[in-house]
Amino acid sequence: MEVKGIIFDCDGVLVDTEKIGNGILLEMAAEHGFEMELEDAYRNFNGRNLKDCFRHIEEAIDQKLPESFESDYRQKSFEAFKTQVKPMEGVVSFIEKLKIPYCVASSGPVDKIRLNLEVAGLLDKFENKIFSSYQISSWKPDPGIFLFAAKEMGFDVKKCVVLEDSKAGVKAGVSGGFKVYGFANGYNNDDLKEEGAVLFHSYEELSEMLEF
Repeated sequence: MEVKGIIFDCDGVLVDTEKIGNGILLEMAAEHGFEMELEDAYRNFNGRNLKDCFRHIEEAIDQKLPESFESDYRQKSFEAFKTQVKPMEGVVSFIEKLKIPYCVASSGPVDKIRLNLEVAGLLDKFENKIFSSYQISSWKPDPGIFLFAAKEMGFDVKKCVVLEDSKAGVKAGVSGGFKVYGFANGYNNDDLKEEGAVLFHSYEELSEMLEF
């Protein structure tokens, strides 16, 4: 396969946010009787619409979360992201070597994607190439966000690869007809492989796999 375009997921692929976001969510949910290990949060929540994550918590505790839960979570996570977000190791040099077009497609709101990219020093590399599920009201594991990004970028699905780190994201990419490479982090290896992703463990390894 000759790769002509790359679609990056954002959290856990471009920027190292998963531990921050999941940690805050588990801490807040614990106040309402919800218990989950961080490893299980990676598997259950990564790549999903935030409201789906909240529903999961509500079903587990058999009660509704407070109306302010989402706004409180967004505020706390935004404050943490402003100071703690870093680029994934190796991603800057990987992007700088690319000779083909690329973009980012994420389930998060555009302002969250931009904030994370800006703090991580990556925003300038993705200006006018940011696509959010909120733009089309379609969230992973539905393939809509990847198909939307590919159409906007002029990518042929069969010659475009998706880089993901979540089960929902891999499922979305595969069902959309993309070849998906899954960023293995030790928590998600089996899930990504099970959904059909080709695993990679570093951007150096991915460069070799794609022959870039």
